[in-house]
Amino acid sequence: MSAVDFPLARGDRRPFDSLPASFRKVLDQRLGAPVLRALSQPEGFSPGVAARLRLTDGRRLFLKAVSAQVNSGAKEIYRMEEKIARRLPPEVPAPKFLWSVEHGPWIALAFEEVEGENPRLPWRHQDLDRVLRALDLLAAKLTPAPFRAPTFAASHREGFRNWRTLSPEGEPSRQELRWFGPWVRENIRELSKAESRWERASRGRTLLHVDVRADNLLLTDREVYFVDWPWATVGARWLDLLFFLPSVAMQGGPAPWEVFDTHPLARGVPARDLDAVLAGVLGFFLFRGRLPQVPSLPGLRAFQWAQGLEALRWMYYRWEGKDPGRPKDRSRTI
Repeated sequence: MSAVDFPLARGDRRPFDSLPASFRKVLDQRLGAPVLRALSQPEGFSPGVAARLRLTDGRRLFLKAVSAQVNSGAKEIYRMEEKIARRLPPEVPAPKFLWSVEHGPWIALAFEEVEGENPRLPWRHQDLDRVLRALDLLAAKLTPAPFRAPTFAASHREGFRNWRTLSPEGEPSRQELRWFGPWVRENIRELSKAESRWERASRGRTLLHVDVRADNLLLTDREVYFVDWPWATVGARWLDLLFFLPSVAMQGGPAPWEVFDTHPLARGVPARDLDAVLAGVLGFFLFRGRLPQVPSLPGLRAFQWAQGLEALRWMYYRWEGKDPGRPKDRSRTI
């Protein structure tokens, strides 16, 4: 499988030099030295600037900036990220937060630069093994959660109601089912029942990243760094692993069950709890994958849909005991 066979997590990145002059003036004052070079980082969906900066005084840092005029919710997401980044314990492998600047519709966050790279895609076994070990260590460091944060259940209550709200007054309509193949249509009631249990199943004491994907990982020679923490919540220690694996499978890695079933974080997880959260996850990705495109986030819907197909494949394997394979027509489910 090559990189062109699956969606990449790439949005509408802007070059550093595209920042408006008024914001650059404020930013330059905070930087304290002129920018000698800006290396744009293409990975990620944020519709703004993401660049490694080299300053004339020799300092290096990573800066991300976005405008509310491009994405109305972006500033609040950045503020959430700053709040979490300031509170992460130093032993957590995450870039150290430095400072933030706001001016008009713009906001920028600055972090120490991590001299690492995103995992190569398609996934290679050695990279994936490192990340899987790092996830286990991360959960150990963040259990119990080192500070108060929203629970996973509270943060995802609306997003994990898809199967139960699919025509709640009766049988789903043909229009509602147009993206679903025969297996999904036959199992909508079971998926709804499983989804109804996800809140209890997701309870736990671990601070979770919730958005672990290849583009939110940086690998150095010695460490795996987890970047972009705006969605951090508290829940069951195995949830980050569950959320991560559909993207791994979608981007050329092994099937989710091949990893989850033998991973230390999965030990002792009741099958009923895994089914409950997995039903919520696959619904979350599939239903969002069919929403209208977001102009400032090109590629997001295709990425979500592809993750949903892999999560659904996982559920099929759990309930039917065999791998259904990927559907030939990837615009529809199994």
